[in-house]
Amino acid sequence: MVSLLKRLLGTIPVIFGVLLLTFLLVHSIPGDPVEVMLGESAASADREVLRQNLGLDEPLPIQFFQYVAKVAQGDLGVSIHSKKPIVDLLAERLPATMKLAALALMIAISIGVPLGIVAALKADRWADNLATVLSLTVSSMPHFQLGPLLMMVFALWLGWLPVSGMDANTSIILPALTLGFGLAAILTRMTRASMLEVLHEDFIRTARAKGLPEKTV
Repeated sequence: MVSLLKRLLGTIPVIFGVLLLTFLLVHSIPGDPVEVMLGESAASADREVLRQNLGLDEPLPIQFFQYVAKVAQGDLGVSIHSKKPIVDLLAERLPATMKLAALALMIAISIGVPLGIVAALKADRWADNLATVLSLTVSSMPHFQLGPLLMMVFALWLGWLPVSGMDANTSIILPALTLGFGLAAILTRMTRASMLEVLHEDFIRTARAKGLPEKTV
C-alpha cells in the first residue's frame, strides 16, 4: 500500500511537467487563436473582448495555472474550430477508440505470445531466428509506414478491405492490424525473454532430470 502511494505521488511531477510542456508548445505555435475563431475581418473590439473572455490577456504564468485548475476540474476548454466542448468531442470518439484498442490488443496477444513461446522453445534454431527477424522488422517500422503498406496490399491491390471510414464492420481491420502488429512484435521479444528465463530455472531442470515428458514440463 505504501509503495502504491509512493508511485501515485511520483506521478504528480510527471503530470505537471507534461501539462507545462503542452502549454508551452501550444503557445509557441504561430498564429492567433482569437483570429482563427473570429476571422481576419473581425473588429479589434470584438477580438479584445474574446481575448479577455478566454483569459489570453493575462500573463503566461497566470494563464498556465488557470489552465491547470480547469484541467483538474475536467474542463478541457472549447474547440476553436467546432465551438464544441473538448470533453464532448472526446466522448464522441471514445467508443471507436476503445473498440480499436481492444481489437488491436487481441491481435497483438494472439500473435505475439504464441510466437514468443515458439521462439523460446526453439531457441537458436530457424524458428527462433525467423521470429526474431520478423519481430525486429515490424517493430522498426513506424505506424505511418506500416499503415499505408497494409492499405496498398489489402485495400488497393487485393481489394479485400476498405481504405478508410467506419461504415462497414471490416473498416476497423486495417487500423487494428497496424497497431496490433507493432505491439505483437514487442510482445514476441518480451515473451521469448521471459520464457527463456523460466526454462533455465532449477525446477525446470529438476522436472526434466526426473524424466517428465516435455509437454508436462
